[in-house]
Amino acid sequence: MKKIKTLEDALNRIGELERENANLREELAYYKKRKASGRQRHNAKWTAIYNDFVVCYEKGMSLVEIADRNNLSERSMYRYLAYYKENKDEKI
Repeated sequence: MKKIKTLEDALNRIGELERENANLREELAYYKKRKASGRQRHNAKWTAIYNDFVVCYEKGMSLVEIADRNNLSERSMYRYLAYYKENKDEKI
């Protein structure tokens, strides 16, 4: 990058940077609109099972019992538990 010596050079550089930012904003908007592939983490089914998990977990049910109740693997229950603890820590 060359050193800016005059006000005109500075204004030209500002114009270049503004155009670059506009291009980057367009690119960001494209990526935000794009549908992600794979499992959608917080769809309606996920939310319903998570809410049931929270209710059962706070009542004292074991993860195995909750997994059987929702017909899910124990590993899935540990994911729900990690998410639950993460959100619980943020609320405190």
